[in-house]
Amino acid sequence: MDQKVLKRLVESISKSVNFKKSEIECLIRIFHNVVGRGDMKLANAGLDRNTFRVILHSIFGMTDDVLMNRVFFAFDKDNDNYINVKEWVKGLSVFLRGTFEEKLKFCFEVYYFNGDGYISRERIYDMLKTSLHQQSPEEEADEGIRELVDIALKKMDYDNDGRISFADFERAVKEDRLLLEVFGPCLPDAKSIRQETLRLGREEKETPSGMGLFCYCYQQIRKKGNSLDILGLPIMWPTDRKKMWEAVVNV
Repeated sequence: MDQKVLKRLVESISKSVNFKKSEIECLIRIFHNVVGRGDMKLANAGLDRNTFRVILHSIFGMTDDVLMNRVFFAFDKDNDNYINVKEWVKGLSVFLRGTFEEKLKFCFEVYYFNGDGYISRERIYDMLKTSLHQQSPEEEADEGIRELVDIALKKMDYDNDGRISFADFERAVKEDRLLLEVFGPCLPDAKSIRQETLRLGREEKETPSGMGLFCYCYQQIRKKGNSLDILGLPIMWPTDRKKMWEAVVNV
């Protein structure tokens, strides 16, 4: 990797993220190793959706297919279906070091699907259906999810237009921060954040060619087929998220 190019890239990114320059350099090296194309200019390299989904699972423990795809698109600011190195560092800045305001905007961006800036009743239903693990018969499960949708709109739709705007979402989350990820986990938990912060610190001290634990997890999964299907993961919310819903929908 050209050191002059690396230094210029670090400088250009450093003003817009919450990482130290040494951490940015570490993340750029990780990106370069994960992409794995030594003949490609760094500015033209990118992570595709499948590779990024593997990273979201292996590093951050995410399992929800729909939300992993939405997180990918939230990282992919230029909508070219690849995450470039700047999008990678800036996205991880929100993931690992984001302010409350940054995370609030990120979660809303993950949750609205159709580009109109609103979370619709239909989208809330779809997200809850894929996120909540249901053991009831399908008809009963659907009825329960529709009730949750009604409760969510009653609690968060302040202007009563049948959908949730960013202003609605912001107001609701500021009143009760448990609502930040109410439609499904799209941020790493505190444990993952602590682990990755420690890993960044360790990788800063490694040689430039050192892959570190971050890349090692990805490489092990890639050797098995570069697919989440091989993991046999159930799509569900952990029990604590169900308890969270019980707490926040008390209206």
